[in-house]
Amino acid sequence: MNKQIKPYIISVAIALGVGALSALFTRNNMDIYSEVATPPLSPPAILFPLVWTLLYILMGVSAAAIYTSRSASVSQRKRTLYTYAASLVVNFFWSIIFFNMRAFAFAFLWLLLLLYLIIKTILQYKEIEPTAAYLQIPYALWVAFAGYLNFGIWYLNR
Repeated sequence: MNKQIKPYIISVAIALGVGALSALFTRNNMDIYSEVATPPLSPPAILFPLVWTLLYILMGVSAAAIYTSRSASVSQRKRTLYTYAASLVVNFFWSIIFFNMRAFAFAFLWLLLLLYLIIKTILQYKEIEPTAAYLQIPYALWVAFAGYLNFGIWYLNR
């Protein structure tokens, strides 16, 4: 395998793996979306796995671009990738909080933490590889939209 491609494959696999594992742990509770009142602009449930797959791929590609970058010190790249890793952990647990625990208010607050980590990741990535930062913007926008949906579901189902 080409030495330059390997970090990208591994990084995308990690991001997709986090998403797949989260989906595995919440698969028995995904029907909640059809059981609760949802706010206006709620997309059909089938859209979520498609969008998340694309976002995980973009996340993996951008993380690999940071990992392989030579425009920053090893310590700066590590610090930046730790922020990204923290966002993956928070992302993973959001699904469990929302779908399994049905703790909609707490899930919304958890999403705010996730959005903070994504924005921090974008800002750190921009210092190293601006393209990697730009690849994170769809993730931030989608999580902001998910925050709207999450808040709306909490509000409408209190």
